[in-house]
Amino acid sequence: MNYQEFQITLNVPPSIEEAVVDCLLTIEAEHGFSSLPVSSHDHRNEGLSLAEQVTGRQKQIRFQMYLASSDLNDLLTVLKAQFTGSGIIYRVVPVLDSGII
Repeated sequence: MNYQEFQITLNVPPSIEEAVVDCLLTIEAEHGFSSLPVSSHDHRNEGLSLAEQVTGRQKQIRFQMYLASSDLNDLLTVLKAQFTGSGIIYRVVPVLDSGII
């Protein structure tokens, strides 16, 4: 199956939220993007503060953006170049259907 549109989800440390916003604003996307605070849960305690280890959650900012397949590689290239080693976790999934109701 050849998908035309993808959703990319980024979980970002709060310390680089504004830099990621600035980066995403430079990307042409038909629908813009969304962001929201989330709690990340993981069995590994790497990079967690003592409070995060005790509560079992780490605060992050989640960004979601819909992109044409032709723009996806460009975005990933920019993110990898600007944020290498920053701890951003990303997922890309195909969009089966979308619209406005």
